[in-house]
Amino acid sequence: MIAVLASIPSPSSGSISIGPLNLRMYGLMIALGVIAAVWLAGRMLERKGMGTTDDASSVAIYGVVAGIIGARLYHVVTDWERFSDNLSEIPMIWHGGLGIPGGLLFGTLAGVWQAKRRGIPPSVMLTCGAPAIALAQAIGRWGNWFNQELFGRATDLPWALEIDDAHLPAGYESGTTFHPTFLYESLWNFGLAALLVWIDRRLRLGPGRLMAVYLMGYGTGRFWVEGLRIDPADHVAGLRWNQWVALAAVVAGAIWLLVTWGQKWPDDLVREDVSPDEMPVDESGGTYFADDGSALDPDAATVVDDAPDDVRTDDDPPDDVRTDDDAPDDVRTDEVRQTGELDDAAAGPVDPDRGHLDESAEDDQVGDSSGRSADDEPADPS
Repeated sequence: MIAVLASIPSPSSGSISIGPLNLRMYGLMIALGVIAAVWLAGRMLERKGMGTTDDASSVAIYGVVAGIIGARLYHVVTDWERFSDNLSEIPMIWHGGLGIPGGLLFGTLAGVWQAKRRGIPPSVMLTCGAPAIALAQAIGRWGNWFNQELFGRATDLPWALEIDDAHLPAGYESGTTFHPTFLYESLWNFGLAALLVWIDRRLRLGPGRLMAVYLMGYGTGRFWVEGLRIDPADHVAGLRWNQWVALAAVVAGAIWLLVTWGQKWPDDLVREDVSPDEMPVDESGGTYFADDGSALDPDAATVVDDAPDDVRTDDDPPDDVRTDDDAPDDVRTDEVRQTGELDDAAAGPVDPDRGHLDESAEDDQVGDSSGRSADDEPADPS
């Protein structure tokens, strides 16, 4: 048990076999990251009332394809010595080698373009995509663990990573353990995703500004993690190339925040946390609307029992409104006037408070054959 706790073992294989199917764990981790990102982006779009999970899936299709292409091209360009004599290796992404900066650039541009096509403002998509990208990276980084690649300097820390002899860099003895940089970056990105969601809920930064926070957060973490890695890389002024790219991301995010300082969500752009109980009702047909005037699915909304008296649908009339079908027999709404009198064709007075003929008055109007009423008869002498 002590030996296990003293280091992190590496997987014996970078793939799993299911019958005749052989799954590369590197690709599977990327796929799981994409699925998680689509879920989170879709939830944020729905909470803002600006889209659905289907919209997020459509954006992801374009963003992921473009992102993988961009990430591979970035890796090939920055590590050209590896591919210059072996061009057939370029499309083999399952062997590892995706440059995050290229993936972010290509994927974000393609995703924003597709979001705009579906009627989602690009700034809203950037906001919802920022924590989703961080979540995808946090999961995808575990592909490096399965490939036993991109680890850091040698260390004997309790969480040091074991690397088998087949993947051991030249100059290191068998059994040497290293910094698990994949784990550092994964945990950093999980924390960054959670922080971005919290900021979005609590601070409500202006449209798109959450992406600037992501750039600063990811760039900061990537800078120090990159400084631990020992895989071959170009150096400029004593820093690895990707460290300079990380610094550029931090600076770009900071400038973005400064330029858009004070911007908030326009009240007419989006309604945060729209709940069914708060949705107004169109009395003409029972259709539910958000505050921005967009129609909502009536199945997703309900009218609560304590709704205001002046808010109703045609199917739920107030208790004080009676129809002809359930009106009492003694109420003749089609014959009684508001003045309490019947039409000329009707006979007898009407009690305006009761809404029907006064039977006592009708009985009193019975006269004899001479045309006198009962009141004109002389009193009984006896």
